[in-house]
Amino acid sequence: MPPTVPAPGNTLTNIQIKVRRLTRSPSEALLTTSALNEYINTFVVYDFPEHLRTFNNRTTFNFWCNPFQDVYPTDELSFGESANPEQNPLYNFQNKYLTVHKPFYIAGFPSFYSQSPGQFYSIFPRINSIQTIGVTGDGATVTFTGNLNTQGIVPSPTFGAQQATCYLKNNVLFESVDINGNGLTLTDVPCLDATTGNPTVWGNLYTPANQPTEIPLITNYNTLPTLPDEVIPNNYINYVTGQFVITFDIAPKAGFAINSQTVLVQTGRPRYILFYDNQFTLRPVPDQPYQINFEVYSRPTWLMENDSVPELEELWQFIALAAAKKVFEDRLDMDSVALILPEYKKQEELCLRRTLVQYANERVATIYTEQTGVSANTWGWGWDGLGNGVE
Repeated sequence: MPPTVPAPGNTLTNIQIKVRRLTRSPSEALLTTSALNEYINTFVVYDFPEHLRTFNNRTTFNFWCNPFQDVYPTDELSFGESANPEQNPLYNFQNKYLTVHKPFYIAGFPSFYSQSPGQFYSIFPRINSIQTIGVTGDGATVTFTGNLNTQGIVPSPTFGAQQATCYLKNNVLFESVDINGNGLTLTDVPCLDATTGNPTVWGNLYTPANQPTEIPLITNYNTLPTLPDEVIPNNYINYVTGQFVITFDIAPKAGFAINSQTVLVQTGRPRYILFYDNQFTLRPVPDQPYQINFEVYSRPTWLMENDSVPELEELWQFIALAAAKKVFEDRLDMDSVALILPEYKKQEELCLRRTLVQYANERVATIYTEQTGVSANTWGWGWDGLGNGVE
């Protein structure tokens, strides 16, 4: 009986062996295993997805919106020092995923997607409503209480019914004038849930000229800011009810009005989504949780163990050549870089072949390819982008 021939290797160990052969570095003295793994995984995580966007790295991403929260950050810093921010699928999203793509679905409905704040806010302008809180300064009182929104609902010109409302977070301002004619201002910072890091319906109010440590002014991107997770009893706003307590550092001048500047918006099922500045913005502001789905390119994971295998097994030779190229570059051995480059490009083309063949299976999507021939009553003739079937 003939001897069994093992399958060709494709693990991290095989990649290490090939890199050592290519770079003529067979020993730890010439190239340590730690440095070798650094070269390999640097390419896998950071370089590879920019060289090749393979079909298998495109996947569907889901997250769930929260009631009365319109902005959803995708970094780490915006979650502050909360206990378990990893519970939120958007935590560090910007480093786990490379790009986002249409189509977008909210609660199963196809939704309008934009990457242009100019386009998005031309549809949903953030126009401040300026109104007095009902009292004026007396030159002595610094603390005032009240409620901005006594109705809680407003007529909806779109749906012909009354819709619940809320105030946009990070858009609340209380202002007046002190005895010397200087401006008095208090601006809001949303309070975060101490566990998940999600914004709550409460916000604290601060004087911009005397910002405490809780204000998220991020100057050191290696340090998490201390965002507020507790309500300040003498300076807060409730974004849903409009209840507030404000305390100025100096008493407003006698007879001068104390005004609020806010953006009151309707809530409901979101139908529009903006992705800009590493955060998602929804309109209308959600009135309850909804699932949001869209496509993303995910970043490859690094090879952690000696028996780890690349996500696609055929990538191992390409990874080895790329890591060897990095070794030569750090040694300033440009002659060896030139020698290895033709095989590197050949392997790159071979690795891309699977994706090219996969995409060749279907024609480029147009408004005509969406016409399946079924009845328009089943929405089979396409979509208008808002969840409505069109004929």
